[in-house]
Amino acid sequence: MAGTAPIAAEDVRAVLEPVRAWLDDDAEQPSRAAVGAAVKTSARWLAQQVPGRSVEVRVPPHVAVQCVDGPRHTRGTPPNVVETDAATWLRLASGRLSWTDAVAAGKVTASGNRADLSAHLPLRPLRQR
Repeated sequence: MAGTAPIAAEDVRAVLEPVRAWLDDDAEQPSRAAVGAAVKTSARWLAQQVPGRSVEVRVPPHVAVQCVDGPRHTRGTPPNVVETDAATWLRLASGRLSWTDAVAAGKVTASGNRADLSAHLPLRPLRQR
């Protein structure tokens, strides 16, 4: 992620705090801005920690990032794509939902042989202790 300041683990934890109760089904959905900030920050942290351009992670309408080392994608639809909604992404990132369960339930579409993000989720700063 050239040209952007590194995201600290504390920043990832802090931006998730306003959406935590929603992810636990204990509150109504927070503002679009709060959800967007949590999604963008966590996805960009993943891209920072697992650099590369072989997998595109899409969480519309909030963010799309490229990560995972391997063959570089430059034009058209990438061969390795992961796409999901905001709530599912944040549950995966925080360890509230496993990769296997999300894929099996159809909450994540993952195409390509490098699109399995289970080794990288949950994100280190968000792992339940």
